[in-house]
Amino acid sequence: MSRVKNADKYSYELLYIIPNKYTDEEAAPIAKNVEEIITKNGGSIIISEAWEKRRLAYPISGFNRGYYFIVEFRAEGEGLNKINETLRIFKEVIRYQIIKKEIKTAKKLEEEKEVAQKIAAKKEETEKKEKEKDKSKDETKLKLKDLDAKLDRILDTDDLL
Repeated sequence: MSRVKNADKYSYELLYIIPNKYTDEEAAPIAKNVEEIITKNGGSIIISEAWEKRRLAYPISGFNRGYYFIVEFRAEGEGLNKINETLRIFKEVIRYQIIKKEIKTAKKLEEEKEVAQKIAAKKEETEKKEKEKDKSKDETKLKLKDLDAKLDRILDTDDLL
């Protein structure tokens, strides 16, 4: 029985790490090799981006740092299995993860934009309320200073009784 349920092309995102034993110049051809693995197995690359050299959360195969790369691509299920198997034995990549990426429709993008606007409006409203609270605290402090000054004048007078 096949592990592939559907032969349609889906969008995927591949994040992989190349160890820091390679220089920047040596990491670039390795990244090209990963892209070739994807295209040879029926995938089409949408976006390929080199992030940066970062510290790993924990040592992997004795390395504490690595070059992070991200690739968005479209592939069929069987091609994805081949890509996964090839990356598993590819020695230059110490970790990788492939996730299925949701293709956003115009309606979905509009909904996300509306949510972002609501969040921004709520944040602005909260900041405005915080400023009003700070202003009222300052006014209370001024009133207390006036009261202190009056008490000082009363206590400084010689005629208390």
